[in-house]
Amino acid sequence: MTESLFETPFVAAPMAGGTSTPALVKAVHEGGGLGFLAAGYKSPEAMTAEIAATRELNVPFGMNVFVPDRSQLPPGPEARAHLEAFRAELEPDAARYAVTMPPLRLDDDDAWQEKIDALLADPVEFVSFAFGLPGKPVVAALRKAGTTVICSVTSVQEALAAAEDGPDAIAVQHRSAGAHSAAFLPVSKESAGTPAAARTTAELVAQVRGAVGLPLIAAGAIMDGSGLRDVLDAGASAAQIGTALVRTHESGARQLHKDALGDPAFTETAMTRAFTGRWARSLVNEFVRDHRNAPDGYPAIHHLTSPIRAASAAAGDPHRLNLWAGTGWQQAKEGSATDVVREFLNGL
Repeated sequence: MTESLFETPFVAAPMAGGTSTPALVKAVHEGGGLGFLAAGYKSPEAMTAEIAATRELNVPFGMNVFVPDRSQLPPGPEARAHLEAFRAELEPDAARYAVTMPPLRLDDDDAWQEKIDALLADPVEFVSFAFGLPGKPVVAALRKAGTTVICSVTSVQEALAAAEDGPDAIAVQHRSAGAHSAAFLPVSKESAGTPAAARTTAELVAQVRGAVGLPLIAAGAIMDGSGLRDVLDAGASAAQIGTALVRTHESGARQLHKDALGDPAFTETAMTRAFTGRWARSLVNEFVRDHRNAPDGYPAIHHLTSPIRAASAAAGDPHRLNLWAGTGWQQAKEGSATDVVREFLNGL
């Protein structure tokens, strides 16, 4: 473990959409871990208010920020046509709950610059990035402000690119992880089926460890102390844990989502673009099955499906809700996040 960075091998994954909360950050800290908040989908004002609320708890924490995909702002004519077609495909889902499909929104960069400005004006201990690289100037400015910077990757190639930005650490996400993939480089035909497609999170960590010298945080289907020990032995300084915390009392996830993780009716996960237009791992429900060919289009598809997902939740129907889950979801437990963290660390 790189004690100077985290002082713990347990890092709570930042989970956007309301799952990560100040209460979860505190509970994780009390168990011996480091908690993270998530700026994704929040306004800059909501982000700064959550930072202020967490500071009152007097615990260390980090903030995660989505890097916008400039190729989608706005998308080209062909991509827009695919989005229009998918919008029409979603009409029956909307009709099920008597909700109106919104028009396409093609200009959302998740208030990128405003959030960076806010984090520079009032720095937090840690900032991590997902969906792309923030760029050398942003990394340098945050580090100068005293923030430890973490870039998220899914391959050796992405890790090498991330290292060029000069972060303090790299989060290495395996495809077994729940929710959105952090991938930002295309997978070439030449690399498909090669060691780049590591079978486990520990294998991927070992591959990245051999390519870059920065501290690594492992992510992907790490559900207990044994899994944590495996990635530490492979060269990680810490593990980023998400799915194992979703069902906890302090998690802000919808109760419908928490219950689904413990429902034996759900038997598998799959990578899908159906909910947001970006690859993410979810429990397989009717929506995932019905929209297997959803196009690339984040965050436009996120905005299209948002009212459907909200109506599904209000109706108590888990079959049109994004039920993010890593491949080890069946091991997720109810109870206090503090106890979950302690159990992980006791297994070392």
